Amino acid sequence: MVLGRGAIDAVLFDYGGVLTTPVRDSIGAWTTREGIEPASFTRTLRAWLARDAPAGTPIHRLETGELALEVFEETFAAELRTADGRAVPAAGLLDRLFAEMRQEPTMFALVDDLRARGVRTGLVSNSWGNDYPRAQLEAVLDPVVISADVGLRKPDVAIFDLAVARLGVPAARVLFVDDAEPNLVGARRAGLQTLLHQDPGSTRRALDALLAVAPHVTDDRSPHD
Repeated sequence: MVLGRGAIDAVLFDYGGVLTTPVRDSIGAWTTREGIEPASFTRTLRAWLARDAPAGTPIHRLETGELALEVFEETFAAELRTADGRAVPAAGLLDRLFAEMRQEPTMFALVDDLRARGVRTGLVSNSWGNDYPRAQLEAVLDPVVISADVGLRKPDVAIFDLAVARLGVPAARVLFVDDAEPNLVGARRAGLQTLLHQDPGSTRRALDALLAVAPHVTDDRSPHD
C-alpha cells in the first residue's frame, strides 16, 4: 500500500524483513528447532508490543539501547516454554532466533537501481541486538539510523524526524518502506509517504509505479524556472 503521490526524492527502508528474508521465517525455524511453544512466544510479544502496553517494556528498552542484550535474553527466556515444559536457554537466544535471516539480494539490487535514478536511500531500523553489516549498509544507505544508536525507536515520530533531518529532504518527499503497519503509522504522522512491504516483487512494482507517476525532481533547474 502506498500513501501519497508526491514526488519522491528519497526512500528509507527498514532492515529486518525488508532488506532481509522474512523475520517470521527465521522465528518459525527457531521455534520448530528448539520446540518452543508458539503460544508463549506470541503472548509475550503481544504483551510487550501492544499499543496499550506500559511504557518501557523489555522490547522497547532493548530497541532504544537502555536494556543490555544479556538482560533482555534472560527476561525473554523466562517468558518462554518448550512444548514439553523445559526452560529455554537464555544465552544466545536472539542469535538463535535470527539464525535463518538472510540478506535479500533483490532488495539490495532495488536500492542500487534507485540510487542510479537519483533517488537517495537510507535505513531506519529497530535493533534487537542485531549484528548489522554496517560497512555494506553505509556504502549504499545514508543515513543509517538504528534505534539503539540514537535512543529512539519506531513507530515514534522522533526517529523519523531524525532520519529526515539527516537526509535534508522535506518529509513529504520521503517514502518509508516497512513490513509492519504500526511503523508506517508513525512515519505518516511524521509526514512521510509510506509503503507496506510484502515481498520484493510487489515493492519494486509499487516503487516503479510511484516514480513513474511522480518522478524524482532534481535540483538542476534554473532559479528562474
